[in-house]
Amino acid sequence: MNIHDFLKLPHRFRWGGLGGDDCIMFCASWVADQTGVDPAEKVRGTYRDEEGALAFVERSGGLIPMIDNGVMPLGYARTDSPVTGDIGVVLVPSDTDGNVKEIGAIRFGPLWAVLAPGGVRAKRYDFVAAWSRGDQD
Repeated sequence: MNIHDFLKLPHRFRWGGLGGDDCIMFCASWVADQTGVDPAEKVRGTYRDEEGALAFVERSGGLIPMIDNGVMPLGYARTDSPVTGDIGVVLVPSDTDGNVKEIGAIRFGPLWAVLAPGGVRAKRYDFVAAWSRGDQD
């Protein structure tokens, strides 16, 4: 599936990735679509709220190491020049308290697509890390 078709899907925000995706599972679902392997398969359904997600990320050594461990075995590598279809960690103001948070996102032209409780939105965000498969259209 191409990025346009993926972003048009009726994505639903659900913590833990069952019956929908949260911000990290959104990226994992994209990676699964592109590679045929879900990097979050063992994690889906193991938490049901933000506290559970944060605890899992902490146990994994942080968001960036967690993503490294999930996608690098699938042929992804870190990049400083993300292109459409790459995944990343971006800095986004929280919908609830306005504090800036690191969340997973998918590069879409000059924008980053994120999944929030209100649905998918694409905006310009600063990224702190990005991964590319290097063979995307």
